[in-house]
Amino acid sequence: MNREIRRTQQVVAERTFTVLLSPTRRGARLARLLAVAHLDAWGLPSEAAAHIVAELAANASVHGRVQGRDFQLSLAVREKTLRIEVTDTRGDSAPPGPGAVKAPEDDGAESGRGMLIVEALANHWGIAPGPVPRKTVWAEIDLVR
Repeated sequence: MNREIRRTQQVVAERTFTVLLSPTRRGARLARLLAVAHLDAWGLPSEAAAHIVAELAANASVHGRVQGRDFQLSLAVREKTLRIEVTDTRGDSAPPGPGAVKAPEDDGAESGRGMLIVEALANHWGIAPGPVPRKTVWAEIDLVR
């Protein structure tokens, strides 16, 4: 009798960074600065990621804010993909999903375009619910090395 032994391998990120930040404008700014600093230290392009982190962190600070609860920024590099995740404690307040994001009706509006920027810059993005009361908005960027 032949027995085949299979080893399962978990995909392990080549690089990771995770931080909890206050859901304030300062916290959103710090998220962007920390993301850029880590990507630069890892020798990876940071321009598109900086814009995505800025938008997701701003959304977590404005729409996902719960007094006394932080939001989490995570960066993970696996093979040739950078995954950005921003988790907040307002699972009941999710943006429209991929393909459903629309520009504001008022062309002069000063807000409402953040997820359009994420959709334009990310190769893939989405929303992962839970565990209650949380949600995670994630974006992936293909890296060219």
